[in-house]
Amino acid sequence: MKTLSPGAFNVRAATALICIPAAILLAAPLPTVRNVDWQPLAAQVQRVIQAMELIGEPLTASERAAVDAALQDKDVMRLQSALDVRCLFGVNINPEMRVKVEQGMAKPVLVEQGWRSFLVKVHNEAGSTAALHAVSPNALSVYERTAKDASPSGAIYREGMTKTDPDHLWLDVAMHTRQPLRATLGGLALEYQIVQLYSRDAGKREAKVAFHAGQGTQDLGFRSEVDVLFDCVPAHPLTLRVRDDTGRPAMAAFLIRDAQDRVHPLMSKRLEPDFFFQPQVYRQDGDVLRLPAGTYTIEMSRGPESVTQVRTIVIPERSEAMFRAERWIDPAATGWWSGDHHIHAAGCAHYVKPTEGVLPAAMIRHVKGEDLKVGSNLTWGPGFDYQKQFFCGDLDPVSQHPYLLRYDVEVSGFGSHRSGHLVLLRLKQQIYPGGTSKDHWPTLGLNTLRWAKQQGAVCGPAHSGSGLNVQSTELPNFVVPPYNGIGANEYIVDVTHDVPGPDGKLVPAVDFISTVDTGFRSELNIWYHTLNAGFRTRISGETDFPCISGERVGMGRSYVKLDGKLDYDQWCEGIRQGRAYVSEGKSHLLEFAVGGVAMGERDSELRLAKPGTVRATVKVAARLEEKPVAPGRRIPWNIEHARIGATRDVPVELIVNGLPIARQVVTADGRLRDLTFEVSLERSSWVAVRILPSSHTNPVFVLVGEKPIRASRRSVEWCLQGVDQCWSQKEQFIQPSEKADAIAAYEHARETYRRRLAECEVE
Repeated sequence: MKTLSPGAFNVRAATALICIPAAILLAAPLPTVRNVDWQPLAAQVQRVIQAMELIGEPLTASERAAVDAALQDKDVMRLQSALDVRCLFGVNINPEMRVKVEQGMAKPVLVEQGWRSFLVKVHNEAGSTAALHAVSPNALSVYERTAKDASPSGAIYREGMTKTDPDHLWLDVAMHTRQPLRATLGGLALEYQIVQLYSRDAGKREAKVAFHAGQGTQDLGFRSEVDVLFDCVPAHPLTLRVRDDTGRPAMAAFLIRDAQDRVHPLMSKRLEPDFFFQPQVYRQDGDVLRLPAGTYTIEMSRGPESVTQVRTIVIPERSEAMFRAERWIDPAATGWWSGDHHIHAAGCAHYVKPTEGVLPAAMIRHVKGEDLKVGSNLTWGPGFDYQKQFFCGDLDPVSQHPYLLRYDVEVSGFGSHRSGHLVLLRLKQQIYPGGTSKDHWPTLGLNTLRWAKQQGAVCGPAHSGSGLNVQSTELPNFVVPPYNGIGANEYIVDVTHDVPGPDGKLVPAVDFISTVDTGFRSELNIWYHTLNAGFRTRISGETDFPCISGERVGMGRSYVKLDGKLDYDQWCEGIRQGRAYVSEGKSHLLEFAVGGVAMGERDSELRLAKPGTVRATVKVAARLEEKPVAPGRRIPWNIEHARIGATRDVPVELIVNGLPIARQVVTADGRLRDLTFEVSLERSSWVAVRILPSSHTNPVFVLVGEKPIRASRRSVEWCLQGVDQCWSQKEQFIQPSEKADAIAAYEHARETYRRRLAECEVE
């Protein structure tokens, strides 16, 4: 037996910290590395831990406790002891850059037709910053590279091999180097990396695994390779029976974890239609999962309107599992249809090849699984030339009522995007005249809007809060923002313009302002001020999946009221008319009306001959868990932020000209309640209801004595100052051929605000 040095791994001490299976203790511990710089090692280890969580194979609670204790005490030896039990290999790179390898303490257990991840301990005496490679003569052929490669490792792997393949080709091996890790070694004396192994077969299988850091770095005498006997456990089929709340076959989101908290299937090796950056997968009735024997916790959900169900399944005792969705509310049953006007099939966190992305068949699974009725799949910069093939000016063929998927455009990564990204819905042509791609588009957003509105498109700025953040918690506030982002920046100009519609008649250049996916104060502040100035822009909810959040589609939603069957064009028209409320799905504001005029009907306009009192009504439902839970980080709108203390109560506020003038508290238990507010209006005003920051209605405009809304002199002054600030930031991005147009557009905005400023009666 190998004699341990005094600082080497101590089995008794480690066992006190970590629950180690007896079989692991039979493996020889890896040599302890001394003279290690603590700070960079600790930073690298924390990145490795984060990466293990992201790929769905986190450390166990006891392992994490041991690592955290070592990090807290800055103890290099204990840190190695805690991590080495996860190491299948130990690699040494000597000063001459010769690489040798030995087997580590981790149990060499793989799963049939699946991937497993292990740590690799790297003693880097050479201080090399080369890439570390793992290879095997037992690997399944050569990586099959295709034009539609969507795997995070940069290669497509076959899920199975034919019987004509040699018996020894049963394995695949790859180093995991995705962020937050790096593709090369860091030059530290000690660091940990992640290797991932795939088994075609079940049963005992031996493989030779070798490591190198570049051509010619293998050590002599076969020391750069090691023979490992693997136990490849069989995977058993589990057929999912999935029903919606009415009993019809459905699609749902499934989060599957085993007793070691590993996510199945392994996140980092997923292929379309599954996404590697999500822990859940989307499966429909009749789909089959293959899982090794064990106990699994399965969470099933169908969007924010359903109650998450948790089930424990033992494999292989169970070969079939039935799931039926349970709703706490169904807005569609009364004609309120949910939609997310800003999702993507390419770019950002989405894919290894963001210039391509995935197909409509993948995206519709997410729309269905989140019970999102409308998904607007926007083609944008990096993926424009590949994704433009799916635009047809109508619903994509994968749509199945009531789940509609349509391709439209976000002006992002080209054209006027530096002045604020634009969402263009209901387009008939997707490419601006003069070219076949994205490279010739206008650099003045207003010129893009003119072209889109001539088609009858419904348009508005995306992720509106970007570039509008200020150091104020007040809403509204009067701090002029920097206008240095890609949100509703040029909007401060465009909102003052009318442009020709399809019939030549003038229509507003901007129909809506996007909300829910950026800071609510920034989004609402500019909207409130322009409403106070008398403009009638509506709001719509979006997620910007997966750029702002890859968690799931539909985290920001618009609920549009329609009479009759759901129709995409009419849904967009409901956005334009303001016949909608926005929400992250955990609270709902249905049937809002003021003085009997429903939101979105008759241009949302109530006329009073003189000042008086009107009644505002709304149906409210919200749902919180009994105990507070940590809200998500990526989407700022979340009902948890509205929770009053540790109760289950949330405030419902009546808003007049941007200010809350009345408040009622409701319990967020999922029940639908009728609320009534009485409001006295002295002058023309806009009225809305909100649960901040979870949901917000569009306004009803109340005109008193036929006067237009000029609710606040300070709001109009804020808008006027915003035009100048926006110009100071955006002028540099306007191409010379459009400079005259830009100067005229900005001056028109100044003149409009000056004229309205003179019409204001109150500060």
